[in-house]
Order: sequence, then C-alpha cells, then structure tokens
Amino acid sequence: MSGFTEVPPETVNKWLGDGDAVVIDVREAEELAQTRLAGAIHLPMSAFDPDKVPTDTGKKVVFICALGQRSEQIGMHVVAEGILGEAYNMAGGLEAWAEAGLPLETGPAAT
Repeated sequence: MSGFTEVPPETVNKWLGDGDAVVIDVREAEELAQTRLAGAIHLPMSAFDPDKVPTDTGKKVVFICALGQRSEQIGMHVVAEGILGEAYNMAGGLEAWAEAGLPLETGPAAT
C-alpha cells in the first residue's frame, strides 16, 4: 500500500504503544512549548526540511499539528514528492488527541 491516510488519535496511540509509529509534529515552537506528544519529532511547517523526515525506520510515519490541516498538507507533500511511500495524518490533530483523553506533555519542552 502507498499513499496518504487519515487515522484517528486512538489508532496513533496504539501504534505508538506497540512501537510501530514515529510521529512528526509540524507545529511551531511556541505551540510545542505549551503541549506536545512525548517522543514526537519536531519539524515545524515554517522551516520544514524533508531531509529530516525519517525514511528508514520501518515504522509508520504520522504527521500531527493542532487541528490536522497543516500536518495533512505536509504529509501529502512528502508522499507526492516520493520522500515517503506512505504517510499518515492524525485526524483532528492534538485537539482530538486531548479530547480522546490521551496523554500529553505540557509546559516547557526539554531540550
């Protein structure tokens, strides 16, 4: 299978728990400072570098943002450009993740 698929937060959470996914957060630094997913890779949309997308982990690559729109644009771009054969967008972004009661880190990010 190849392409770009939208998946619900509960699916992303299961994949993370099973060690089957890597999450790329395309929000900006000031958003990340408030809330984030533990272990997510930060590649802000404003300075997105496709060379930093992990392509050889053997895991599903899931893009996230606040509401799911920016991550959808980035995810579709990396698939269209052939950077990844398949990628996933977390439907509803971190807002939907929080509404589902899934764990988030808050406060200043560790550097």
